[in-house]
Amino acid sequence: MEGASEALSGLADVLHQAPGAELAELMALVDVLVARAAAARVSVTAEALARGEVAESGANVHAWVLDHAPSLRQGGASHVAVMATHLADGRRSGVGPVALDPGSPRGMVAAGVVDGSVTPALATAVLREVERLEPHLTEEAAPTVARALLDLGAQWGPSMMRRLRPRLLAQYGRAGVLDDLHDRLASSARLSAPSVESGDLTEYQLLMTPEQAAALEAAIGPLSAPAPNEETGERDLRPAGQRRVEALTEVCRRSSALDADGRGSEGAAASSAALHVTVSLTDLEARTGCGEVMGTTASGTVLSPEALRRIACEAALIPSVLGTAGEEVDLGRVVRLFTRAQRRRLWRRDGGCTYPGCTAPAAWSKAHHVVHWADGGVTDVDNAALLCQRHHTYVHQRRLVAEVRHSPDDRGRYVVWDLTPGSYDRHLERLRAEQARHDPPPMTDERLRSLLDALIDDDHDERRWAEAELAWSMDDEPWSEDLTGDVYGEFSIDPTETVELAPSA
Repeated sequence: MEGASEALSGLADVLHQAPGAELAELMALVDVLVARAAAARVSVTAEALARGEVAESGANVHAWVLDHAPSLRQGGASHVAVMATHLADGRRSGVGPVALDPGSPRGMVAAGVVDGSVTPALATAVLREVERLEPHLTEEAAPTVARALLDLGAQWGPSMMRRLRPRLLAQYGRAGVLDDLHDRLASSARLSAPSVESGDLTEYQLLMTPEQAAALEAAIGPLSAPAPNEETGERDLRPAGQRRVEALTEVCRRSSALDADGRGSEGAAASSAALHVTVSLTDLEARTGCGEVMGTTASGTVLSPEALRRIACEAALIPSVLGTAGEEVDLGRVVRLFTRAQRRRLWRRDGGCTYPGCTAPAAWSKAHHVVHWADGGVTDVDNAALLCQRHHTYVHQRRLVAEVRHSPDDRGRYVVWDLTPGSYDRHLERLRAEQARHDPPPMTDERLRSLLDALIDDDHDERRWAEAELAWSMDDEPWSEDLTGDVYGEFSIDPTETVELAPSA
């Protein structure tokens, strides 16, 4: 053994002399040497125990191993101590290096450790698993199960071995044992309340029974697969964890959009969720400040303005509009969601997600305001496009806009997206500039007097123009009280009819 140790000393300094083909052979020899050395450590410790050189308590065995095998202070000493204790027990009761019954689980594991085919770490894991399973197995099945665990563990490691537990119980367990296990697991399954960190990730702890986990994976599995875009060439760069949590969120959205009978409800109530937030209307429009969730276990969660604007496309966003002093001045109502009839039209028109290259069906898509509702966009099919949840988020993040056509283009598309980042903001600037050019001038007292004069003008066009502007202004402009009284008291203004002077005039 000293010769073997000396042979390994300085090996790294001479490896450059070995041809490439010999490196693989050398690696195999070193691996055998390491496995046999690990087995030798267990055998030496067991011999010391059997002779009484080490006290019987497990703590003392562990300490003895650490004292004389200092490399195990980095980990692994407990496995050596446990397996040495099993071997010492066998030697006291029999003859030979391993006196345990070779057909028993302990004997099979001990034999594997002694010949170096099983590491002490795997051996202790197998013994723990057999100890856990043995009360639930038929009497003759324990050795078979131990052999299966050893073979699987040697090939794939202890973690894969533990995943075999349900199958072993199903095949070798006593009648009804798997059902009993699942029944006991149900009481341990839990979903914790959210640990909310304002402006940060919210943490949940989730433990599920196999049945619950199977149902969850069946729901989110298809939605969490990578989805590269073959048409645009975009790769799906989302990490697996992000894809899975987005898939779970999508499943929750679809579920919350159903009524008690499992059908989508009518009208604006058919939203993905009802979310109560406090937010300043000015902040919502200007994409500043933040909104705070209220009325749920997630109360206190802070949402960015852009997140609120994105949610406004698909959730029943019920804003509590706050005054300048923070007082509640108005409780908003859900008035901006697409109706069921509108969504049906979008299903027929778009067929599914309208983002280029996406194949998500219409049932997986939401109606998106092309010009955002918070920016004054109308809830109309001519301002709507179906988007799946992934691309809905993407469109808001990239600030993309689409052209909604009354007739399909040469590729059959009614919705054509401008994929240039920031295209939405540029489109909104053009809309606002055009609106500013066509908006009537602000209503002042002088302007009002001139319009009233035009009402009795001989020029028919002047009268009609004055009628329209006055009708538009009555509900929107803060007229002075004296002139307001004059207009309502002396004139009957109706933009659909010829203006007639009232009898008092």
